[in-house]
Amino acid sequence: MSEGSSPPAIWAEGLTRRYGGRIVVDNLDLRIEAGEIFGLVGPDGAGKTTTLRMITGLLPPNAGEVRIAGIDVREKPREAKPLFAYMSQRFGLYPDLTVAENLRFYADLYGVGRLERNQRMDELLAFSRLGPFLKRKAGDLSGGMKQKLQLACALIHRPRVLLLDEPTNGVDPLSRREFWKILHRLLGEGVAILISTAYLDEAERCSRIALLNEGRMLVTGTPHDVQQGIPATLLVLESPRARSVQQLVRSRLPDVLSVLFGNRVHVLQENGKEDMAAAVSRWVADAGLPPAAIHRRSPGLEDVFVWLLGRKEAPHPGVPIIDVEKRPIPFDRAVSVRNLTRRFGDFVAVDHIDLDVEKGEIFGFLGPNGAGKSTTIRMLCGLLSPSEGGGTVAGMDIGTEAEAIKRRIGYMSQKFSLYDDLSVRENLAFYGGIYGLKNARLRDRIRWVLHATGLETVADRPVKSLASGIKQRLALCSALLHEPPVVFLDEPTSGVDPLSRRLFWDMIHELAETGVTILVTTHYMEESEYCDRLALIYRGRIVALGTASELKGRLHNRTILDIRCTHAQDALERVVGRPHVLDAMLFGSGLHVVVDDADAASTALQEVFDSAAIRVDHIRPVAPEMEDVFISLIEETDRTMNETFLEASVPIEPNGGKA
Repeated sequence: MSEGSSPPAIWAEGLTRRYGGRIVVDNLDLRIEAGEIFGLVGPDGAGKTTTLRMITGLLPPNAGEVRIAGIDVREKPREAKPLFAYMSQRFGLYPDLTVAENLRFYADLYGVGRLERNQRMDELLAFSRLGPFLKRKAGDLSGGMKQKLQLACALIHRPRVLLLDEPTNGVDPLSRREFWKILHRLLGEGVAILISTAYLDEAERCSRIALLNEGRMLVTGTPHDVQQGIPATLLVLESPRARSVQQLVRSRLPDVLSVLFGNRVHVLQENGKEDMAAAVSRWVADAGLPPAAIHRRSPGLEDVFVWLLGRKEAPHPGVPIIDVEKRPIPFDRAVSVRNLTRRFGDFVAVDHIDLDVEKGEIFGFLGPNGAGKSTTIRMLCGLLSPSEGGGTVAGMDIGTEAEAIKRRIGYMSQKFSLYDDLSVRENLAFYGGIYGLKNARLRDRIRWVLHATGLETVADRPVKSLASGIKQRLALCSALLHEPPVVFLDEPTSGVDPLSRRLFWDMIHELAETGVTILVTTHYMEESEYCDRLALIYRGRIVALGTASELKGRLHNRTILDIRCTHAQDALERVVGRPHVLDAMLFGSGLHVVVDDADAASTALQEVFDSAAIRVDHIRPVAPEMEDVFISLIEETDRTMNETFLEASVPIEPNGGKA
């Protein structure tokens, strides 16, 4: 560090950590300033958590130095500790204590005096909007509210540095956006934030990011600079036969990265090579497929992530996990339910749902925490009886044939139980036995699944030694051993890195090609675009249904403006509450602003920035993401339901008029 200048909030040089002979973090340098949010992104085992733990002093490095606000963490731990807060993946809230009691406990832990504690609690409760829930036990809060309480507890002593290890894992997009608004307000107070995340849309909201792999920093910079840093262009092929188009591209160009997103195929083409667009059009025509609309656009962060880490395909893409020639699927509609309802006492968790899912369809359930997604899936799987309504799954009645449904479907729950001390092969043998597979049939299925999913090389390793992406593949395999025609996946990729998620979804698409129906719930909005159709569930009802493109088309009254400018934090404060502005958030080195009139808002905001001497590089509309659709539809539903409630509450005069 240079002498005489204000020290950075976090400074690390040559940070190294080994476990046995394995280097987990390799000579890492970091410099993060006050008022900056820095994102660590990387696959499972890249060294993100180890880096955070070394910065906090919880884990001593084998080499290197760490300073927080100029204070050496190892040499002066007592001086450094009050300067930072660390929110780990398993941050300790006490479920039997109320919101207020948890905050008081952490205030006492950090030595915060009573007067300052009460003042700080008032600030944090207003900040996090937890004030109305002061007396509620932490164990009774939703996932998003628990996450905000964890953050409030970490901030109780006014730290200058905040370290967050995947804080929004498993939290719905609405809660994640609220959480990020809180983080961005902290930046205005000069707090430096270092965050690790598996959500690449979150990485785009950071001031700067670093991509780690095998303990080394591959690239660092603003999200925009990192996106522009790979020599490639993204071709988007739109077709009603998108799966067939992707198979065609992969057969002709096996070394080119291609990903299926519903009715679109994304193909990453290296710059300087022959343009693929004309060739793809010709191949599509020769195959007798409908013409594909072809667009070009800049690669996203996920494309950069996969490009830099190396393309990983399913190891044996020609080997189906389920052999449908031997086990034909004897129904046309995988799921068909009417008025499906589930009550818990007076609470209606699922409210008269009608739903049809076709054979071979990948169908996505979206919704905030507590919306009714998992309850719906449990009823469809025969694990929970409906209070009202009914229908069929895999051709069997959910009311009278629940036990038969359980034997016929595959189900991978949010916390699918693998046995850590057993090997991969032993876990498969155990679950195969549960599904009634025996002797030669069981051995054949285990051998087949290991080969099809590329798990042969780890078949005899204990599960506890595997990365989370491999465990996830094993959990899916365990649910597929008996070749079910319908598979339910409840948030199957939660906490898994983008590379592992893409490999997982390759397997899902291969399953769907064989006629297997997949119903999946997810909090990753980019994953929702992998599905053929989506249902948005909110307050127990289906409030939107269609393809990703159809749902995006419902945002006709909203436009998202991408604003690149200097002094983004100041710009954000000046934008909020302006006419035509519905929402605004920091996005990398600029802003994303949701408006109801793009032209009027652009003109007005430019005047605001000019008067504040904020230089603007551009203000331009950008295509909405599924997260924008998700939040817009929920807000629209809230308004409609509230208006209906108010109308129903108006007393009626005896003559039939409203009072």
